[in-house]
Amino acid sequence: MSGQLKIRVAKGAGFCFGVRDAIAKAKETAQEHGKVYMLGDIVHNERVVAELEQDNIKVVDSLDQARDAPVLFRAHGTVPELWKKANEKDLTIVDATCPLVHEIHDEIRKLHEEGRKLLIIGDHGHDEVIAIQAQVPDTTVIATIEEAKQVPRIKKAGLVSQSTQMIENVQEILGILSMKIFDLRFVNTVCFPTRRNQDEIKSIAPISDVMIIIGSQTSANTKRLLEASLRLNKNSYMVETAEEVDPEWFKGASSVGVSAGASSPDDLIEEVVEQLKHINVKMEV
Repeated sequence: MSGQLKIRVAKGAGFCFGVRDAIAKAKETAQEHGKVYMLGDIVHNERVVAELEQDNIKVVDSLDQARDAPVLFRAHGTVPELWKKANEKDLTIVDATCPLVHEIHDEIRKLHEEGRKLLIIGDHGHDEVIAIQAQVPDTTVIATIEEAKQVPRIKKAGLVSQSTQMIENVQEILGILSMKIFDLRFVNTVCFPTRRNQDEIKSIAPISDVMIIIGSQTSANTKRLLEASLRLNKNSYMVETAEEVDPEWFKGASSVGVSAGASSPDDLIEEVVEQLKHINVKMEV
């Protein structure tokens, strides 16, 4: 006897408010000015970037390419040097930085003013982390527990995190650093949408036979959702498109949980769910 999979979709799956706002600003600006330039991808999702390109929202590598229309600074944040250069060139700037990322910039500057050694829990080379680092001089990025163990003893330090870090990673690194630093001030800058998404994974993954996480390979927060899911359900898979869903994953399964990274659009999630509806599974009689 065959039947359909029971599908559970996380309520917080997909675009966070920061991404929605950034895309809305880009579209509004393109409509008003005919086009708008994005300095780098607005979010880490190739499909979203390609669709925006059709609306005359174009990705450029440098400010020199953005002479005849406004330039949009993306959700992940932008280094101060680029703000300075854009102002010197008298460019129209559309700030699409997530408000929560702006808060991280404010917090690390406050910690700097307190005379603290500055530490960031985050991924080396990630756009958001680069922008956070650029707000103040002399920061140290810590990505893993192993790196935290290598941090020397410090008398006075301040700690923030990349907004999309896994809560468990932050807690474990914080625990190690608190044993090494006499005066440590930690500001929890993991954003609410990230925490909500990770919490929903913890609820859905244990009660689902299979977990599907939707998002781009370039998206750090999507990869973290996959990591969180794999901790609770070894049958967890990441897909960028509905076509990547493999029916073989569902042999012996009766349920599937679905979540998506903060840069995954609603229509992509709907396409994956529709694909899952067409997978027939063997049901126990």
